[in-house]
Formats: sequence, C-alpha cells, structure tokens
Amino acid sequence: QVQLVESGGGLVQPGGSLRLSCAASGTSFNIYNMGWYRQAPGKQRELVAAITRGGSTNYADSVKGRFTISRNNAKKTVYLQMNSLKPEDTAVYYCKQDRPVGPDYWGQGTQVTVSS
Repeated sequence: QVQLVESGGGLVQPGGSLRLSCAASGTSFNIYNMGWYRQAPGKQRELVAAITRGGSTNYADSVKGRFTISRNNAKKTVYLQMNSLKPEDTAVYYCKQDRPVGPDYWGQGTQVTVSS
C-alpha cells in the first residue's frame, strides 16, 4: 500500500522558515517525479515545486528564490525548504508522486499558516 506522509507544517511569522518533508512507503521512489502542491481556502490546488527523478526542478513564479525542493532517494523523502514566508503562502501543502500510468498518489497534507 502506497503512503505519502507529509510533516513539518505549522504556524510561523512572516519572514520565517519551515521545512516540509514527505516520506514515501510501499512504493519505489527514485524512479518517479515528485511535486509539492498547495491549496488555500477557496482556491484551487496549485503546483508549488517539482523535482524529476534526475533532480531537475521547477517552481511556481510566486515562490522562486524563496522555496527549494530536494529529494533523498535513500530515505524515500522529498523536502520543501520554505524561506521568507509570506501570509499568502498560507495553505495546506500536499506532496504528489507522479505516475506515468494510472493515478498519481497524494499525501494527506500539512497545514502551513503564516501570520503574526
């Protein structure tokens, strides 16, 4: 059974930092692209950052220069380092494993709240 479990969310002041982790189990990890998405109240889920199995990355314009996605294949974990956080970064953050065939897998999400 495939499981993706996010952790590291919480409440942080504007300008602060958080590091999210997404640990995979029950699945191969190094052969799949991974992504972080977020969904704010009343908004659609959007891509934040993605990393290919080869380590190439891409980011939403709104987080470029502030967020960094990385992966540790030995630990089957993908990370999202978030710096210079803004109130508009407040959302539930989800990780996703891209499957070329069949449905993608999603984690349950972790809440990030940026507020003073």
